[in-house]
Amino acid sequence: MSCSNTPPFRYRGVSLINTLCYHSLLFAAILVLENQDLQDSIKPQKVEFRSLNFNSTLHWQPGRAREARDTVYFVQYKKLAGRSQHSLTSFLLFLHRYGQSTWQNKDDCWGIQNYVCDLTTETSDIQEPYYGRVKAVSGGVYSDWSLSCRFTPWRETMIGPPTVIVIHSNKSIILKLQAPRSPYKRKRGSQIPMTNYYDLLYQVFIINNLLDEQHRVPVYEGKDKVIKIENLRPGVSYCVVAKTYVPMLDRSSAYSSRQCTVLQ
Repeated sequence: MSCSNTPPFRYRGVSLINTLCYHSLLFAAILVLENQDLQDSIKPQKVEFRSLNFNSTLHWQPGRAREARDTVYFVQYKKLAGRSQHSLTSFLLFLHRYGQSTWQNKDDCWGIQNYVCDLTTETSDIQEPYYGRVKAVSGGVYSDWSLSCRFTPWRETMIGPPTVIVIHSNKSIILKLQAPRSPYKRKRGSQIPMTNYYDLLYQVFIINNLLDEQHRVPVYEGKDKVIKIENLRPGVSYCVVAKTYVPMLDRSSAYSSRQCTVLQ
């Protein structure tokens, strides 16, 4: 009985099935890799809180796939445990950060195309730490979450400059200073000033436009809301700017807008 080098048909069938399985697995692996690459390319970058006078917003930048115009973003936030637990070990803080607090959806920032989300209301407990995170979706592919650093409003919000009103008289300027306002309101509806949350000082500077329009001369630092700058020259144009200063945090605001007058 002669032997043939050609294997029986059943063996050729098994070989064909194996080949098909191999190519199917290879194709599936390529799809997984492509999907993973897309996930990574749309993942939001540089997620961070920005805050001015407790107006706190979460910001991020798009991932590498900036051309993906159909990308939408989903925002969540969470508040950590109470202040009484801030002295726990770093291990417990780690657990609070990643496991023990509940993430909350921000409904107004669920499926948006913007790169900013207002979390002022959600971070109104200003002494507590918060986290935010953002996920991107494009073409049915979901990125992983991108997490912000911890944000504690009282410690990290920037304080704005005071409002300055100038009233001039003979050889003097009278200033009325008003502290910046928070977004939070009293029961009667008026906004609560930042002086309710911090021990603020006002720093006032005068500019003699006849001498140097860029040189600011400090003339006052304190808590008074009305101050008088005297011994000024009639007929000279003066400008005034002011800043707020928080001694406890050693933090100053930006300068207020210039308020100018010419003494008679």
